[in-house]
Amino acid sequence: QVHLVESGGGLVEAGGSLKLSCAASGASIRNHDMAWFRQAPGKEREFVARISWEGGTTYADSLEGRFAIAIHNADNMVYLQMNNLKSEDTAVYYCAAKHYSLVTYTYWGQGTQVTVSS
Repeated sequence: QVHLVESGGGLVEAGGSLKLSCAASGASIRNHDMAWFRQAPGKEREFVARISWEGGTTYADSLEGRFAIAIHNADNMVYLQMNNLKSEDTAVYYCAAKHYSLVTYTYWGQGTQVTVSS
């Protein structure tokens, strides 16, 4: 069982940066794929970024290289660095985890709000 807690959200002006953190507990995430998703008001939850248990990364095409996901296995932490933020990045951001052998993300955090003012 992996328990995830996000932090680092807040209000930022367009063009600014934020770094989200995801603290995992209950089990090591070394053999887990970790990801960030987001859900904007009135929209479905969408994929943002993923880092595999082997360290490979994948990003949503719409991000245009502005975000970066990183993992620190020793501390059981996952990060999402968000640069050049736009109003359309406003959403609740969720951290998710799954064992590398699974297809569906099985563990989710409670989310952290990111609001970008234009």
